[in-house]
Amino acid sequence: MDFKLFKEMLKRILLITFTAAVLACQAAPKPQQLVEGIPNIKPDEQQSLVCKEIVALIENYNYKKLTVNDSISSLILDKYIKALDPYRSYFLASDIKDFEQFRYTLDDAFRVGDLSAPFYIFNVYSKRYNETLNYAIAHIKDKYDFNQNDTYVFDRAKMPWVTSTSTLNEIWKKRVKYELINLKIAGTPEAKNLETLTKRYQNLKSQSSKLNNQDVFQMIMDAFTETIDPHTNYFNPAKAVQFNEDMARSFEGIGARLQLENDVLKISEIIPGGPAFKSKQLNSGDRIVAVAQATGDFEDIIGWRIDNSVAKIKGPKGTKVRLKIIPVGHDMSSKPIIVEMVREKIVMEDQSAKKEVKTIQSNGQSYKIGIISVPAFYADFKAANAGDPNYKSTTRDVKLLIDTLKNKDKVDAIVMDLRANGGGSLLEAIDLTGLFIDKGPVVQVKDLKGNIEVSSDEHPGVAWSGPFGVMVDRLSASASEIFAGAIQDYGRGVIIGTQTYGKGTVQSSIDLNKLINPSILQRLASLVQKGNPGSGLTIKGGKGDTPQLGQINLTMAKFYRVNGSSTQHKGVMPDITLPSFYPMDKIGEDTEPSALPWDEVQRSNFVPVANLSGVKPELIKLHDARMEKSLDYKFLIDGIAEMKKRDLETSVTLNETKLKAERDSLEAKSLEKTNKLRAARGLPAVKKGDKVKKGEDFDFFQDESLRVMADFIQLKK
Repeated sequence: MDFKLFKEMLKRILLITFTAAVLACQAAPKPQQLVEGIPNIKPDEQQSLVCKEIVALIENYNYKKLTVNDSISSLILDKYIKALDPYRSYFLASDIKDFEQFRYTLDDAFRVGDLSAPFYIFNVYSKRYNETLNYAIAHIKDKYDFNQNDTYVFDRAKMPWVTSTSTLNEIWKKRVKYELINLKIAGTPEAKNLETLTKRYQNLKSQSSKLNNQDVFQMIMDAFTETIDPHTNYFNPAKAVQFNEDMARSFEGIGARLQLENDVLKISEIIPGGPAFKSKQLNSGDRIVAVAQATGDFEDIIGWRIDNSVAKIKGPKGTKVRLKIIPVGHDMSSKPIIVEMVREKIVMEDQSAKKEVKTIQSNGQSYKIGIISVPAFYADFKAANAGDPNYKSTTRDVKLLIDTLKNKDKVDAIVMDLRANGGGSLLEAIDLTGLFIDKGPVVQVKDLKGNIEVSSDEHPGVAWSGPFGVMVDRLSASASEIFAGAIQDYGRGVIIGTQTYGKGTVQSSIDLNKLINPSILQRLASLVQKGNPGSGLTIKGGKGDTPQLGQINLTMAKFYRVNGSSTQHKGVMPDITLPSFYPMDKIGEDTEPSALPWDEVQRSNFVPVANLSGVKPELIKLHDARMEKSLDYKFLIDGIAEMKKRDLETSVTLNETKLKAERDSLEAKSLEKTNKLRAARGLPAVKKGDKVKKGEDFDFFQDESLRVMADFIQLKK
């Protein structure tokens, strides 16, 4: 982001920071008295403060330059209710009528930090949620007639809200029946099905009971910020840590992936190279029942939320953690064993850039093509700022892969696979582009004042000058679109795939702790509730506990291609278009009601590497000729049409015979298509339930992209 703008923002926010005297909520509309039996989760003082700060940030520094008013309040209410109950399966019409009292007051309440209304709504939701699950559990063992010709409406999003509890119960009884039919069709015994479904619903209740005010506050802020624009987001302290770890592709801990199973923390995977892997003391399937630090007593974590448990296990590298383990295969009543290990920095290699080499035969010629898959534009900024010469980043990883592909594998072309790459670091998108162009502008950024800054690759030379292609799809967004757009504008390579997502806005990550007056933080520290293990709300150090307020990713700018066009709304249009497996009318910036519009700025002063306008029509012609004969293409088009048809369905039959016949028919058609495709590739037919052997899986989109590159090589010659 623009650091001058950030300094100006910092000064202004510090000036308007609320004093400790107004931490208590000012007068604002209050909800009705809570009804008996509704769980009473309440907001705390620091959430009130964060809410006020977010309103101030949005009104003063969001790119849209808007005021949080009654209209925004109405949209927040609708979005919040929809997020809680998207298919209208819990709330009653009377609840929705009750919530109307808040339609035009949330803006005033949020401005003074009053969160009582949305917390009240959540508590009503929680009550309804538990009532419906209790009813469902109580009726699992009822006698059901699976030969009736009734139906279950699973998608009630466009239907009226249910007016009575008895009607809602009937809906849930049909849901229970539907789930029992599904289990029955799978071939398991009735007693086992009843046990499975009972455990499923009890687990849902158990997870619901673990929700705390941080979870509720996160949902409220999601509804608020997404009403402003799709990419202004608040992250509570735990989610802020997760976001930054994802960006860095690293974390500090023992190197094990964890999951919750029946309220017990289980190790699902040991990450190669981490302390758990090197110590050989832990295995997948082991259960962790208690945690202690280097000194101090063990804390029993059975029944804890997974994020609270993980917060205890993770910690700074070089520190010790002790775990009580029930080894895999041992009964939970077994005596736990104690293991101790030193935490280290764990690099998530499986989420980093990777390479592979494939050979394509075309017109009697053989071509080796390197494929670099980039899942995100990541960078470990913390390590970089600390001077670590080996800090992790997309550009550094890709540069090493290119060197290997060029010097060892001797490839004829390279394809960058950015499918499902949702973006990440803007700086990485610029630096990565610099591996393929010899200096020059990469992206233009317009801030909320209308100032335009051109960001350029300043490093001379290129890592790869040969034939180059970029694979994109509807989920390629943000930094992916900057990179693909720059490659297209410079004529540096061919873009293959579908129209991209269309996210052309720039977010700045703001640590809310840095905006709050220290005296207010100190007051909050005295109010932090003790005895909330692993909540992630506070950090130790200095005088007492310092409350952690989380961060906001605030939309403060838009970016534009060097040709002057924004990627916002429109995205990047590929040179060679492939069908989109993702529904274009449901996924993408142009489907978001609060998204910023498309516009243009003046073209940058850049010099294209090549003019591909003469080559592209020939590539399209060769591609179209292949598609006319391609069985994969035909089946893909048929599959997309079938998916669109099924997507319109909102109900399902509860007649076991009919439902089984429908499922069998779909499976038979799918198996028939699979075997036709396998026959075309010279592979043996498979039967129902067979797993595809290693090396027999086929990626149509990748295969066609490689064939386009083979055409490109030949046309360039």
